[in-house]
This record gives sequence, C-alpha cells and structure tokens, in this order.
Amino acid sequence: MEEHTHVLADGTVMTHTHGAHGHQHSHTQTKAVLNRMARLIGHLESIKQMIADGRDCSDVLIQLSAVDSAIKGVSRIILKDHLEHCIVDAVRENDKEALDQLNKAIDRFLK
Repeated sequence: MEEHTHVLADGTVMTHTHGAHGHQHSHTQTKAVLNRMARLIGHLESIKQMIADGRDCSDVLIQLSAVDSAIKGVSRIILKDHLEHCIVDAVRENDKEALDQLNKAIDRFLK
C-alpha cells in the first residue's frame, strides 16, 4: 500500500492510502453531508407524521419538494467533493476503473 499526503487550501492535511483497487475515498465534506442527511431524515419523519395525521396533500407535496431539493443539494456536494479529490487522484494515477465507476454513477444519478 502506498500513502501520500495532500494539503488543502484551508491548510487541512489529508493522507490517502492507495491499495490494490486504486485510492481510498477521503472527502472534505463528510461532516457537512452527515449533518444534512440527519436534517433530511428528520424532515422525512415529519412528512411521514403529516401523512399519518391526515394533513392536506398539498402541504405534504410542498414538504416532499423541499426534501427533493435538499437531496439534490447533498448530491451536488458529494459529486463535487468526489471530483475534486477521488477523480483528481484517479486521473493522476490513470485509474480507469474509478473513472468508469463515476460514469456509471452519473448515468444512474441523471435518470
């Protein structure tokens, strides 16, 4: 296994260990994504309760739209972080498998 270090613009030092399958996934936005996901889960639980309480369908649809928008926002953060770190490393190392996986993920994401 090979280890190397990156220094991010904010001074954060990140160390990656590369194994047989290419590179390890390390992201700078993990905490932000986890916080957003926790809020999304809470929002979904609230919508579930709205449905159980027989709330107006229009109100439920508005809340579902808000969750959909928030999920898209989280997806953008993850994609950007993946491009800036994992894919940059994959290109540098000529890791065609990682690039193929990204293409498959984008195809599924855009359906």
